[in-house]
Amino acid sequence: MKKTNAIVLLLLWGVLTLSVWLLPDRAISDSERRPLAQKPVFSAESLLSGKFMSDFEAYTLDQFPLRDTFRTVKALFHQFALGQKDNNGIYLTGGYAVKQEYPLDEGSIDHAISRFTALYEKYLTDSDIYMAIVPDKNFYFAETAGQIRMDYDRLFSRFREELPWAEMIDLTAILSQDSYYRTDTHWRQEALDDAARAICGAMGISPMEDLQQTVLEQPFYGVYYGQAALPMEPDTLFLLENELLENCTVQDYETGKTGPVYDLDKLSGKDPYEVYLSGPKSLLTIHNPAGQAGKELLIFRDSFGSSIAPLLVADYETVTLIDIRYIQMDVLERFIDFQGQDVLLLYSTLVLNNSETIK
Repeated sequence: MKKTNAIVLLLLWGVLTLSVWLLPDRAISDSERRPLAQKPVFSAESLLSGKFMSDFEAYTLDQFPLRDTFRTVKALFHQFALGQKDNNGIYLTGGYAVKQEYPLDEGSIDHAISRFTALYEKYLTDSDIYMAIVPDKNFYFAETAGQIRMDYDRLFSRFREELPWAEMIDLTAILSQDSYYRTDTHWRQEALDDAARAICGAMGISPMEDLQQTVLEQPFYGVYYGQAALPMEPDTLFLLENELLENCTVQDYETGKTGPVYDLDKLSGKDPYEVYLSGPKSLLTIHNPAGQAGKELLIFRDSFGSSIAPLLVADYETVTLIDIRYIQMDVLERFIDFQGQDVLLLYSTLVLNNSETIK
């Protein structure tokens, strides 16, 4: 019996080893949404320095056959056998995958405040400015799930106190656990009517009316699904549509192309959430032929802005979305004539607490 087990084990490892060498390397992990290590180039210098062996170890781990299956088995073992509360910083509670966001990074908050202050002083001193901070999912789930939680009150108070030129719009009591996808970071567009109305009310503009929900058939497995490596049911994506939005067009400054508000081609990509305004873009303008002539809104935002921005366009002739993680602040004047437009800063606590990406 022992001999048989040994033979089976050797055969298994032999098949897995051959598979590493014979199967084509994968460039990207769809579940983790990251590039995978590729076979390193051998040289005497890289071998002597130790870099080759380090890179080769990363390569074999990333390209290991049935890697996703083994990740799931490992995650299940850690959760149910070892009783760990999280896997890779992701925990499951009530059918939701949630990332632990802890601790509060004061240096990151300092950086975000300094960049927003520089933006205000350079371009926005004649504008009416508002700021809405989107809590990450851990804000709503951590306490009941017995998980660690950063000092959100401190985060909110710092922006209120240190950006006196921006009127703060509090979304914390308007949003809830149900506002977010179960498998992803983001909030669900079909759950944002109250949040959009709160923003519109604070800014003195009309909310979007007569919205109809369109369900998208393709299942949505969000970013936390892959990171947690635990079995979960997919989410469902919805689009909020009406005649006004159907008549809007979106100008993409990166590609020079113009398209609709919802980019259905993105549904077949690695992140179907990009159906909302084509995903991460440095600079976009929504043109609304039904808007008030000359009335403009500038939204400085992260990815949460993609799904709520269409709900804010009713009064505006143009709504321009700017992501200063992808475009230098100093070049904005090449594309935008700053003349006292309404301005909304819309950022998630995830970005504010990891703000090194803000340029």
